[in-house]
Amino acid sequence: MKRRAHHVCIQTNDYAASLSFYKRLGFTLEEQSENFHTRDYNSWLALDTFYIELQTPKAGEVLPASNTNQLGLAHFCLWVDALDEAVRDLQQAGYAFREKHGGAVYEVEGGKLAKVYAPEGTLIELRDTEYL
Repeated sequence: MKRRAHHVCIQTNDYAASLSFYKRLGFTLEEQSENFHTRDYNSWLALDTFYIELQTPKAGEVLPASNTNQLGLAHFCLWVDALDEAVRDLQQAGYAFREKHGGAVYEVEGGKLAKVYAPEGTLIELRDTEYL
């Protein structure tokens, strides 16, 4: 049986800010459904064959902030072809990075990486070297 990763679902209280962020990372908006099961939006963003299902809370809800020190998904990783350039672009746009060793870009196991916070709090690792 063939299997592959298909998508992660990310919920956001600020749909416009999250949508703009993921588009900046190279995702394209494939489908946008308004008033989807009491949610303002439920959308599909694509990066090659990987998708993000981006959705707003159900009517009347405000979702609490995420915490990377909790059970479940701590971060997900995107490969970029020019890490320093991607980091510079995101920093100039005002996005916050988890800094380590005095900077946004640092080395782990012989490769460089950076971790940026999406507007809804999702931590995204960026790498320009293959790991594994």
